[in-house]
Amino acid sequence: MMKALKRLFNTTRPYFESGGKLERLRPLFDAVETVAFAPALTTTADTHVRDSLDLKRFMTFVIISLMPPFFYGIYNTGYQAGLASGLDLGFVPVMMRGAWVVLPMLMVSYTVGLFWEILFASVRGHNISEGFLVTGLLFPMTLPPTTPLWQVAVGISFGAVIGKEIFGGTGRNILNPALTGRAFLFFAYPANMSGDRVWTVVQQTGKQAVDAVTAATPLALAPLAASGEAVTRILTDAGYTFQRLFLGNIPGSVGETSALMILIGAIFLVVTGVGNYRIILGGILGVLAVAYPGYLLNLTSGGEVARMFSVHPTWHLVMGSFAFGIVYMATDPVSAPGMNLSRWIYGFSIGALTVMIRVFNPAYPEGVMLSILFMNLFAPLIDHFVIKARLRKRVPNV
Repeated sequence: MMKALKRLFNTTRPYFESGGKLERLRPLFDAVETVAFAPALTTTADTHVRDSLDLKRFMTFVIISLMPPFFYGIYNTGYQAGLASGLDLGFVPVMMRGAWVVLPMLMVSYTVGLFWEILFASVRGHNISEGFLVTGLLFPMTLPPTTPLWQVAVGISFGAVIGKEIFGGTGRNILNPALTGRAFLFFAYPANMSGDRVWTVVQQTGKQAVDAVTAATPLALAPLAASGEAVTRILTDAGYTFQRLFLGNIPGSVGETSALMILIGAIFLVVTGVGNYRIILGGILGVLAVAYPGYLLNLTSGGEVARMFSVHPTWHLVMGSFAFGIVYMATDPVSAPGMNLSRWIYGFSIGALTVMIRVFNPAYPEGVMLSILFMNLFAPLIDHFVIKARLRKRVPNV
């Protein structure tokens, strides 16, 4: 089988090489071939770094780490839809129902995104980067399951073109492409990206279909707390215990709900050296550093400060999309800083800003998306000052 496939690539390659009839589609041919076989190119000149972690293997590891939250997202989407529609909640029906919703979003994301990748690669005359394999999977996981497919296409187009290709392609973008597309949809079509009705797909049940379903996320319930009332109590009364938030059987975007599945992916990324643990731990420390003083202040003042300060700091780690964002978005090596100290500062700032947005902006309870994009802009500046500080110490000793 593999020999026949290799023979097919060898016989068709001349059509795509320089002077061939399909020369303009050479990037597409190379992209398809590299999926099946490792590149045959070898280095011929000194000096080069011997490292087994190339771009293809790097992206493969990220995709593997995304599998736990992705498959759980399919299950949770199907479960929430079945629960709202009064359908069978068995494992197989739930997975089939969730796949019917999530897989079309994934297919649109890859199809439209790869179109832009192929177009820009053909015009610029370079190979198609494997980086989009991760972006195309990340993007639909950040969306509510009720997002229309045409909006998925518009969002991934904005993320791929404006978030990456306009800067020169993979390795040159300053913003995370998946988050850029998500932010565009949030501000361009807010009715489809927020509110109680966007988190649960309601399906046909017999001769009738439910017109609407209220499925508020935990962060959406927080602003409903009265003055002096603890947000944690409202969440617990609604069934959102810490254990349930950690496991993820709640309404939310496709890939964000289960902190447990995200933790499994984070461990894989850190162990393989793909995800930098400094950014992840820095984000956790940033959340706790801002949330704990506010929580203590709320206790001593009798609950008269901002409502979200009444939430125990550890709840911020499992609520909303913080876990997903800090593990998969903030650790993007292109848009994150490169120095180790910079990564601590970068992660800490994302965590701190996330809590501040949640606390002081009730109209926009989820803050991790804007926090990461905001710190993407400052990542080069953080590296600049860290390097400058190190050089200031070294020069006098020369």
